[in-house]
Amino acid sequence: MKDFSNFERAEVLTQALPYIRRYTGKTIVVKYGGNAMVNDQLKEQVMEDIVLLWLIGVKIVLVHGGGPEINDLMNRLGKKAEFVDGLRVTDKETVDIVQMVLAGKVNKSLVSLLESKGGHAIGVSGIDGSLIEAETKNEKLGFVGKITRINIQPITDLLEKGYIPVISTVGCDKSGNIYNINGDTAVAHIAGALSAERLIMMTDISGILADKDDPSTLIPEITVSKAKTLYQEGVISGGMIPKVDCCIEAIEKGVQHVVIMDGTVPHSILMELLTDEGAGTMVTGG
Repeated sequence: MKDFSNFERAEVLTQALPYIRRYTGKTIVVKYGGNAMVNDQLKEQVMEDIVLLWLIGVKIVLVHGGGPEINDLMNRLGKKAEFVDGLRVTDKETVDIVQMVLAGKVNKSLVSLLESKGGHAIGVSGIDGSLIEAETKNEKLGFVGKITRINIQPITDLLEKGYIPVISTVGCDKSGNIYNINGDTAVAHIAGALSAERLIMMTDISGILADKDDPSTLIPEITVSKAKTLYQEGVISGGMIPKVDCCIEAIEKGVQHVVIMDGTVPHSILMELLTDEGAGTMVTGG
């Protein structure tokens, strides 16, 4: 910023004004994936961006993952992580670890960071207020949950009081069983229940590529119907399939736009919301 004159700084702010007007008072849900939490410096910068949006009147809901942190604790405890179709096999001991890491360490560290940057945040899990109700998804996966209901009231209460809700994706059933919920699935349900203006999926990939080996082939915008065509053509494949499935589900549940972006790029949220250029791939209903 030292290379910018005061006039140039003022110009940047005035150019952002139409976007500030567009999103002030609107609900934006951000999924902060574990793979985007690559270092403390970047994490601090992301939290600064979220606080900036909150300060200009955007209603921000932060839903986070924490897969790498879960793997790290499991390794230290001598427990091997096992996955089936991208879902963590979750026995009773593992669901305790998931709850400890997501609802404890990761959630509260993000709340603390937001507070240190001048925001007001409250961390909750899907267990609190029965926010995420679930049932067993597949007996072979153990305590992996299939969402049966989203109780959005705890989130709307926090938003109305001026807080940034920070949500960890563990759920529960009426018998008190705790479930590990896939973060992408959870955020699609939450954003849909909120009828969010936009869902931003921060991960470690730039978006949907026409050629997965060529970053220059990023597709900036795509409709749900076109995305389904790209499935059939094999353009969307592998690890991108569940991400795009999440986008489609969110759109079908009432979200206006969903963006997949590389959360490891500095200020990618601000580039998406406050500039003409945007960031990543936007999925729309078409």
